[in-house]
Amino acid sequence: VQLQASGGGLVQPGGSLTLSCAASGFAFGAYAIGWFRQAPGKEREGVSCVSRGGATSYADSVEGRFTISRDNAKNTVYLQMDSLNSEDTAVYSCAADQRMLGCTRLGIYYDYWGQGTLVTVSS
Repeated sequence: VQLQASGGGLVQPGGSLTLSCAASGFAFGAYAIGWFRQAPGKEREGVSCVSRGGATSYADSVEGRFTISRDNAKNTVYLQMDSLNSEDTAVYSCAADQRMLGCTRLGIYYDYWGQGTLVTVSS
């Protein structure tokens, strides 16, 4: 089982980035996928998730700025991040949760985790 997050980098405030989470080794289509982030000195935050059927959920802090999507043909989930600000600086990771319905942004329910990718928002 492997989940690989990529696409992080340095971006100016107000800019955009798209993160990718590529999965392999399990039935990707049968899992909800979540994006999480952890900033230095802060607890992990569930940013967004997408269910098997495409239903989505967002943290209040990113609602209206981030968009999650999944491409089951490519075993990949994307996180489009717009209007970035310094508060979005963190290591972003993706994870998979084998639930039948919906998705959750609570990390304790996730079965598989990938390595993170660093997003730095700075001028």
